[in-house]
Amino acid sequence: MKPFVFSLVFVLYISCKQEKKLNFPVETIENKVSVKHAKGFSIEKSASDITIVKITSPWPNAEASFVYALVPKEKLSFITLNKNEYDAIISVPVEKLVVTSTTHIPALESLGQLDKLVGFPKTELISSKAARKQIDNGAIKELGNNEIINTEVVLNLHPDVVIGFGVNAQNKAYETLQRSNIPVVYNGDWTEESPLGKAEWIKFFAPFFQQEVKADSIFNAIETSYKSTKKLAENAKTRPTVLTGGLYKDVWHVAGGKSWMAQFLEDAKADYLWGNTTETGGIAVSLETVLNRAKTADFWLNPSMLTTYEDMMQSNRHYSQFDAFQTKKVYSNTIAQGATGGLLFYELAPQRPDLVLKDLIHIFHPTLLPEHELLFFKPLE
Repeated sequence: MKPFVFSLVFVLYISCKQEKKLNFPVETIENKVSVKHAKGFSIEKSASDITIVKITSPWPNAEASFVYALVPKEKLSFITLNKNEYDAIISVPVEKLVVTSTTHIPALESLGQLDKLVGFPKTELISSKAARKQIDNGAIKELGNNEIINTEVVLNLHPDVVIGFGVNAQNKAYETLQRSNIPVVYNGDWTEESPLGKAEWIKFFAPFFQQEVKADSIFNAIETSYKSTKKLAENAKTRPTVLTGGLYKDVWHVAGGKSWMAQFLEDAKADYLWGNTTETGGIAVSLETVLNRAKTADFWLNPSMLTTYEDMMQSNRHYSQFDAFQTKKVYSNTIAQGATGGLLFYELAPQRPDLVLKDLIHIFHPTLLPEHELLFFKPLE
């Protein structure tokens, strides 16, 4: 009798366990996470606490989109997902990850998750002091170049996820990792055209660590700071004219009128001389065209990678014809660097557009922010 009772109890136990196994269809969505400025991603929450992250802009003009399911670890064994519905399924919170762009570093640091980062391609590009300390003590491993990431090292690190960066869908290293059951999730923060749109990608990182509330708080503070700084700029008495870029192999690249840099200049109450163009990236123009339109520009930002007036003269003597050169009103965002040469602007500026805007207002309208210390844009020596 006892063996029979035991067998019956065991069968009932197994049956109960099996009944708890759930099927979660894609359409069972409880609510959407608020994403106000970013255009390249969306986040939805299911009634079963599953987070659906959709990336619609992994790279410029992308035709493909990617859908990822983030499942709490304690529920992973009780929920069955149709793997064909998702490009990756990740259990959260993530304990180890690899990221591939310096723009990802500030989000991890702000969320208090930098200690989860175990690998990065070309670590010398990282400016963050906290991250550099982890690199120096061996906690963050060097992975080579992003385009040909060292998959052997990544596999040995056993990350829960790799946050990928790509200019298209062709990346053999990512394919190798995916075949080895390491999820690769694309991040398209760099495709955003507005300053606050880029900053809002901190919300993309949050669900991987179950830190959504913290991310909302951080972004709301940045948004409030940006908007109040923009409002301060409305007190400007003048709108100085601005030129951007410099020559590279006899072609001058200026920022397009729909780029995030153009938006910064508009919000800082400057008259950007290419502000009426429709390009979201750079525009290639000739030296003659730039001289005709911008010779008398009041300010000049980012003359390629040049950081001194002597360097500019050595690079091209025609630079001296511009009024901004003669009046020493040329500023660069490549002077501020990390300990190993990483450019602070390209790492931190996407997350802190409010500080970028404060820099520009201090430069263009110094009486509005007289005490501000320049962080990203520095005057040439």
